[in-house]
Amino acid sequence: MIRFLALAFVIFLYACKTEQSETKENNSTIEENLYFGYKSPGMIPEVFIPRKSTSQDWKLGNADSFDMDEFYFTYTGNNPFEDPVVVYRNEGSYYRVNKYSFKHNPSDSSILYSRWNYIERTDSGWSKIKSLGPMFDREDWGIMVMSVSSKGTLVFDDHKSNDVIRISRIVDGKREEPKLLGEQINSGKWTAHPFIAPDESFLIWGSEREDGFGLSDNYISFRQQDGSWGPAINMGAKINSKLVENGARLTPDGKYLLFSRSEEKVREDGSTYWESTKYWVDAKIIETLRPEQ
Repeated sequence: MIRFLALAFVIFLYACKTEQSETKENNSTIEENLYFGYKSPGMIPEVFIPRKSTSQDWKLGNADSFDMDEFYFTYTGNNPFEDPVVVYRNEGSYYRVNKYSFKHNPSDSSILYSRWNYIERTDSGWSKIKSLGPMFDREDWGIMVMSVSSKGTLVFDDHKSNDVIRISRIVDGKREEPKLLGEQINSGKWTAHPFIAPDESFLIWGSEREDGFGLSDNYISFRQQDGSWGPAINMGAKINSKLVENGARLTPDGKYLLFSRSEEKVREDGSTYWESTKYWVDAKIIETLRPEQ
């Protein structure tokens, strides 16, 4: 009975979201779908809060092998730079629901990465979640954010190893063992949340350093002609402040840079919490930071 109700609920949701999606596509532009009708920002960051929707654009994964033990939904609409995957897994007397935030390869939308896992697009939908293998699935690593370039290079952080960032390229068709990036990247405190440009021309991450504006700032390093990474450059007062800034990344079309700014606040009972606000700015701001060759 539980399985029947779950299946009925799934089919109902899928039908509703498909109808809503088709209606919206007929009445809005691609730009409105991507950025929720916001007027594009200039060189000064502006607050960007994706308007909540009822999860339109849901898609059913593995439709031809729908065994009710494990099934997936992928959807877009609430976040312009990640594709959430909702997993329903049969635990016997109930279904466990997990949400994974998968990053896509800019040149290959058939694979989505999330920490040490990935899923592949098939003729019938999305595959089951797969492991990247023992090089990544390690208990002594704490991967929070993984970024992938158009060449398949993976860059990820590790909060269990004194907050460092590692990189893994594909060399001669094979995935290489992840390596620590140099001191220009792995210096300071809270080094995390990396983003590698699709063409690997620059790398952005968050870190707290002596030359910063206060707490964690966004830093950028540009790829040099010899393939090495250049010095860390603080992204400046337009991007950073005395608060916590991190999580910078480009939108899929490369037009805008998004990042988060977090502030510690106090509740009435004296307890504290962190409130995060998303910002976006014209991606041309990156070129103003690039050193002259």
